Amino acid sequence: MHPEVAAYVLGVLDEADLQAFERHLDSCEQCQTELMELREVPDLLDDLKFQTSASEDDDPPIPMSR
Repeated sequence: MHPEVAAYVLGVLDEADLQAFERHLDSCEQCQTELMELREVPDLLDDLKFQTSASEDDDPPIPMSR
């Protein structure tokens, strides 16, 4: 995987890197495929932010270290 694909999908590239990657993307079928595979990741991450990991009735997690 081209490292910039994930950064591009997450929107964390600075302006210069964004422009360079978009030029690269125009001619790289592998990156285009990777981009299509990862395009839903930001939405999935947003969904996780709004899910609660435990309800109010659940016991708190047991500490792993003492």
